[in-house]
Amino acid sequence: MGLKIYNTLTRKKETFEPVHPGKVGMYVCGVTVYDMCHIGHARSVVLFDVIYRYLLKSGFQVTYVRNFTDIDDKIINRANKLGENWKDLAERFIKEFSVDMDALGVKRPTIEPKATDHIPDILSLISALIEEAHAYEVDGDVMFSVSSFSPYGKLSGKKTEDLVSGARVDVDEKKKDPLDFALWKAAKKGEPFWNSPWGPGRPGWHIECSAMSMRYLGSSFDIHGGGSDLTFPHHENEIAQSEAATGESFVRFWIHNGFVNIRSEKMSKSLGNVLNIRDILKEVHPEALRLFLLSSHYRSPLDFNDTSIREASVGLERMYSALMALEELINAGGIVNELPEELSDLGSKFEDAMDDDFNTPKGLALLFDASRAINRIHAEAGPNKDKIPIKESLENVKKTLLGWANEVLGLLNEAPEIFIENARRSGAKDLNITKEEIERLVQERSEARKAKNFKLGDEIRNRLLEYGILIEDGPKGSTWRVRD
Repeated sequence: MGLKIYNTLTRKKETFEPVHPGKVGMYVCGVTVYDMCHIGHARSVVLFDVIYRYLLKSGFQVTYVRNFTDIDDKIINRANKLGENWKDLAERFIKEFSVDMDALGVKRPTIEPKATDHIPDILSLISALIEEAHAYEVDGDVMFSVSSFSPYGKLSGKKTEDLVSGARVDVDEKKKDPLDFALWKAAKKGEPFWNSPWGPGRPGWHIECSAMSMRYLGSSFDIHGGGSDLTFPHHENEIAQSEAATGESFVRFWIHNGFVNIRSEKMSKSLGNVLNIRDILKEVHPEALRLFLLSSHYRSPLDFNDTSIREASVGLERMYSALMALEELINAGGIVNELPEELSDLGSKFEDAMDDDFNTPKGLALLFDASRAINRIHAEAGPNKDKIPIKESLENVKKTLLGWANEVLGLLNEAPEIFIENARRSGAKDLNITKEEIERLVQERSEARKAKNFKLGDEIRNRLLEYGILIEDGPKGSTWRVRD
């Protein structure tokens, strides 16, 4: 059916057609580097990582740009509070960001520009806006004149006459209109600055993204994204200043992800419920966190709670168990010609889900259905080859499963045997029984079954159940896992 994307600009799904056939330019607003990254950042970064991966798998040549805001009031204030040089602080948190993203299996973008490396581009863009009477200078500041750009509000749906001064805009007596916003800020005493035609100062937040995106992607490109909180005023202002400067349509598709709530409450520092990625990964497997972040449609709000993250962890373990079971079935050499419905045309079904506005929950549901089917075949087959599909079919299933789960969703990167072993060790630590005792009982049960002492076998199974341990029998013998 072809890729369809919900476009915030038009408020509907549209068939994706890039500006240049076969090539995609994508810009995503990155982080302001003054602190550790939280789960809200993770949702946005993982979403656009999956979009990037899917576009690549679909055969597009993708230039993906994600910036760092490395000069900002927050950076300056935090550096002053810590007694640290602002640039050193920014560089430190850029490195911390990269550590977190690498842990989450996020692919590096094509380009990761920093605002402070693009001051000449920013000055050039501001000068063009002044020349076209879309901006004005006052006391070393340069302001964008919102009234000079009549389409202002087309992204957010806000009308200038309805916007209340001070609601989401800065009140400043220097402005000719309360909606006008800063392109260049005159330096205050003790602040970092760069020289400009209007005096020493530094760029405003909005102008940096326009300058960097157009530097690497041109004046008109395909996809611009970020969190829904950036729609207004940040992205609205980007459109205004970019299109006012060039006279061209800035971006074709605008993609915005929903918020992450924490146990049904909005995440905020005032509530003290901000969850940093680094802290979450002390308790949760990185792929389980990725799976959780992709478990709801990206435009919907997502609630982080004990149940949801536990479900993600369990779901990930099931997928790894299925992958290990699939390998055993392949090695068993089955003879059945047909695959169950859940394993038929898995690739085309997953592609249809992703083509529907990157519907990762639907894609995950397909992978979970496939995992259940594999585990079912594995449990029912035992040593009976007449219940196992032929090797070639199962190998195709494995290739498809890994192709989508790994290449697009960023899951199943570990060897399944190692993952399952670690999961069992972790799951058993709070069950009042050691891993060694579990494995001794499993072995004892296997010997009892070989001796046809099924009563003893059932007694051992029931005893392990009391500890929350499930026994699963397959072609290569019995394995165990912690009960969900």
